[in-house]
Formats: sequence, structure tokens, C-alpha cells
Amino acid sequence: MARQQSAKGELGGRMAQKILIVDDNSMIRSSLRSWIEGNADWQVCGEAENGQIAVEKVEAMRPDIVILDLQMPVMNGLEAARQISHVAPNTAMVMFTMHPSAELLKMAQAVGVREVVSKTDQLSGPLLVALKQICA
Repeated sequence: MARQQSAKGELGGRMAQKILIVDDNSMIRSSLRSWIEGNADWQVCGEAENGQIAVEKVEAMRPDIVILDLQMPVMNGLEAARQISHVAPNTAMVMFTMHPSAELLKMAQAVGVREVVSKTDQLSGPLLVALKQICA
């Protein structure tokens, strides 16, 4: 009989990676949640609509991974990443944005983001690769 996932996210003896989704667009958060929940290795632990709320949720929930939008009200993704790196240095971050560039990648990596992925790519492409690399 297959072992079922517990409330804490354990699956077959290993823990699912907890992911916090941060984007000001509720449709993008919903799409990401549906896509992530289709993978047994990952579990969405929460959502935030701006960087300030993201930092608060990271402190409270201690996710393994944060998927961050760049442009958000109140606090943008770069400033949120800077603060998350300070309060939770072991939390991995991926920036998911409409505006990827080599310059943004350099700025993002300087504040602790591992990868910048375009929202225009299919989820099963670069975002999937980035999350799998983080989990490896």
C-alpha cells in the first residue's frame, strides 16, 4: 500500500519542499499553486501579494523556497529578497518576472536569488528546471 502524505508534507519518508508564492497578480498565484501542487516533491505553504507580506510570511512559515515576482506594490521583489536573505539565509529564492535580463540576474543574485525565470516561458521549462536544481 502506498504511503500517503502527512499534514507536515512528508511523502514516502522524505519531506516535500515548502514553497511560498509571491506575486501581486492573484491569477498567477493561483496558476503557480495548481502547477506546484501537481508535484509530490513540493507543497505550497502560503501566498503573498507583495514583498512586505512575503518577508513576514517567510519569518513565520520558514519555507524552503520562495518564488518572487519583481514588480509588486509596497515592496518589490529585489528588496524582499534582500530582507529574506537576512531573516532566513537558508531559504532559496527564484524570481519569476515578465522582465528577465542579464542585468536583473546580476542584481537578483547579489541579494540572494538563485535564478531569474521569465513568466512568458512555460512552467514546465525554466521554472521547473530551477526548482529541481534547488531541490537536488
